[in-house]
Formats: sequence, C-alpha cells, structure tokens
Amino acid sequence: MSRHVFLTGPPDNVVVSQCWAWASHLSWDGTVHPSGTTAMMELNKLLSHRLLCFEMMLEYGVGKTTLIQKVTQALKSSGIPIDGFYTEEVREGGRRTGFDVVTLSGNRGPLSRVSSDSSTSRREYRVGQYVVDLVSFEQLVLPMLRNVSHGGDTEKRICVIDEIGKMELFSQAFIQVVRQMLAGSGTVVLGTIPIPKGKPLDLVEEIRSRKDVKVFSVSKENRNSILQDILAAVESCRK
Repeated sequence: MSRHVFLTGPPDNVVVSQCWAWASHLSWDGTVHPSGTTAMMELNKLLSHRLLCFEMMLEYGVGKTTLIQKVTQALKSSGIPIDGFYTEEVREGGRRTGFDVVTLSGNRGPLSRVSSDSSTSRREYRVGQYVVDLVSFEQLVLPMLRNVSHGGDTEKRICVIDEIGKMELFSQAFIQVVRQMLAGSGTVVLGTIPIPKGKPLDLVEEIRSRKDVKVFSVSKENRNSILQDILAAVESCRK
C-alpha cells in the first residue's frame, strides 16, 4: 500500500540557453503571446539545429509545479491539513533569472539566481548557470519540514515538497529530513522528482524504488487529466 505520492517529469530547472529568449514568449500550453510575434518571426530565421533545440525546450517544464499547486488547492478546500513548499521561477524582463522557494503559508526566499561569473568558489553550489543559495533554502524550508513531521495532529498531515532536485540536494540536512519523513507514519509526502538525466541522484532513486511510494509520470499530454488520479492516491495514502 502506498504511503506517499510523487510526480515526475523532465526537470523544470533545465534551460537550453540558446533558445530561452524565445521560449519565454510561450504560455503554459505552448501558444504564442502577442508579445512573442516578433520573436517567433526571428526564430524562423534560425538554423535547423537551433529549431530542434527550441523544440527540445518545449519538452522541459511540463508543469509539475502547476499541477501540484492545483492538487494543493483542492486538498486545502477539503479541509485537509497540509503544509510544505513549492519552487517558483523568477523572471526579469521576460527572462528567467532564478528560482524562489515559496511555502504554503506564504513565506518566500531565494533558491538560486543566474550568475554571469563562470568561476566557482569552494563554497559555491552551482547547477548550470544558477548559483544555489543554500543558506536561504535551509533557513526557510528546514524548520517548516521539521514542524510538519513532528506535528501532533491525530490525522495524517500532507507535506508538499516541490521539488527534490539537484539544487535542493546540495543540502545534507534537507536529505536527512526527507528520509525521516518518508520513514515516519504520520505524514504523507506529496512531492516532485525529476526524470533521471546524467548522474543519478541518490535520494531520487531511493524514492523511485520505494514500495510505499506511488509515482505519477507527468507529461504535456496528461497534465490536464491526471489531477483526479493524484487526489485519489493522496486520499488513499491518508487511510
């Protein structure tokens, strides 16, 4: 029987840098905003390998965070105790400049920002062009997760963890807390994990292989129809 629910899909924080300026003119379903018309005209002039790169960009960011926010709202409206955090991209001038962590109680802090400096210091954590603000992440997320896992509610609480990816996994304390939550019996974890790409992430593979975890694979084709299945799985985990 499943005790936790995870959504998986291509990692939302992967950016194909050649094409990002063009992708910023697309909406969630891939349609072009009016402001993107000029950009799309210019895009048609690009070489074929860049067009292929653009098509690859559309496969990234299938909407795991958007979907988990919809699940969260549905659970909240049913009066189910829920806490946790999601990751939200930060944009300036139509360009993605980083990611913030946002708790369900409304607190916000930086997770990462784009850095133009390619040099890496010993204490700097990087994922591609992004420098991870580990201190900010841990100060915001760890107390909240520990509070959820040690809550005294008689009914099982739900903890949203969006996501367990490369940036978050620089934190050993975060890894420890997540493992404790998965092993405990009082909390249902509703989380997101990326599809394996490159070197496996140990905690992600642990989660994927757990017999008490139900994993939903999210794609552009099913993201609008899978909501009720996820809600049903979460409700089953709470029994």
